[in-house]
Amino acid sequence: MPRISAATVADHRAGRRAALLEAAMEILVAEGPSRLTPAAVGARVGLARSSVYRYFSSTSDILAQLVEDAIPRWTTRLEKAVSRASGLEGQVRAFGEVTMSFVTSSDYALLRALSAVDLPPPCQERLDRLHETMIAPLRSVLADAGHDQPDLVAHLGWSILGEAQRRIAAGADAGTTTATTITVLGRALLP
Repeated sequence: MPRISAATVADHRAGRRAALLEAAMEILVAEGPSRLTPAAVGARVGLARSSVYRYFSSTSDILAQLVEDAIPRWTTRLEKAVSRASGLEGQVRAFGEVTMSFVTSSDYALLRALSAVDLPPPCQERLDRLHETMIAPLRSVLADAGHDQPDLVAHLGWSILGEAQRRIAAGADAGTTTATTITVLGRALLP
């Protein structure tokens, strides 16, 4: 029987899973999506590739789990920023600033990696639902302000922010791009 390194088997599995995800993120950030494989992740934590398959079915599954862990963190950051800001303009600005900070975080590597793999449809559907949670704080702000089309306008605002993120990722100056984007976002979304 294999040794466990926690008080219970469930705790041991949770710890192993967390270690595998941490190793996967390290590989993704340092080496890129092409180097992310179950074998590489296992090697980083001292497990055989076959043992990694007890936790994840494929590289796509590893990526999906990383995203499923990251999105709630970012959604919480967005919600907190919006709730701390005062007035519609301040809330839109806070949402935009946190969203723009994503591009300079290690989590942004997940977006690049996801574009390089085909996720199974159920996995993609889960991620799409999670993605909507990130837009929800902006949608709520717009709805509370009485906007006629809060969902549509929130998605349009998200598109503005996404284009700015892509430009920064491609080498544009982060400070200038962020400042310009926040100004445009405010003009586009505020009455």
